[in-house]
Amino acid sequence: MADDTRTITQEQWQHAELIWEYHRMHHPARPCDVAVALGCNDIGVAEHAAERYHSGLFPLLVFTGGNSPSTAGVFPRGEAVHFRERALALGVPDASILVETKASNTGQNITYSHAALLADGVLPDSVLLLCMPYMERRAYATARKQWPDVEVVCSSAPLGLRDYAKRAGDAGAVIDMMVGDLQRVIEYPRIGFAIEQEVPQPVRDAYDSLVASGFDSRLIQR
Repeated sequence: MADDTRTITQEQWQHAELIWEYHRMHHPARPCDVAVALGCNDIGVAEHAAERYHSGLFPLLVFTGGNSPSTAGVFPRGEAVHFRERALALGVPDASILVETKASNTGQNITYSHAALLADGVLPDSVLLLCMPYMERRAYATARKQWPDVEVVCSSAPLGLRDYAKRAGDAGAVIDMMVGDLQRVIEYPRIGFAIEQEVPQPVRDAYDSLVASGFDSRLIQR
């Protein structure tokens, strides 16, 4: 990401941190039959997947994702391809990795990964979803809708918002993306993409304030 050029006020940070904590599912780490790492523009997801693999939480890992406008320049050969290469470099054996290279959104990440596992003869009862921290809740809601017969556990890098934004290099863009993810948590159940989830009023108020402040580049245009 490019360096952030926006000045973020203390109040905006407070609102963003409230939304950040809402997005985190805070699931305890536990073993699952398989893991699915969702493609994105953050190679840290692949690194977290490797760490969780070496912790013994799952025997088989699916990397899913082709390209989107926000990732084509970062991962020109596709998100899953680059994620696999990073995991291999971190010691995950190739025999423990499946690669799905066609998905271009979160719903496809879930359904295409399910299909790839079925094609490999794997019928899991539990799935560890690995993703960016602010994407946990939307990934969970999508998986519960699109793959309802498995238990879903979420995991992401254990970072606070400010540390994550510093690593990303563009705090404004991170806030834009997590605001966009919250909009999808709210809107997607109405069109059948995800299960309904309660959004506490303070989180909704923080969302409204950040949108009004211009953190709106990732919103769905109605």
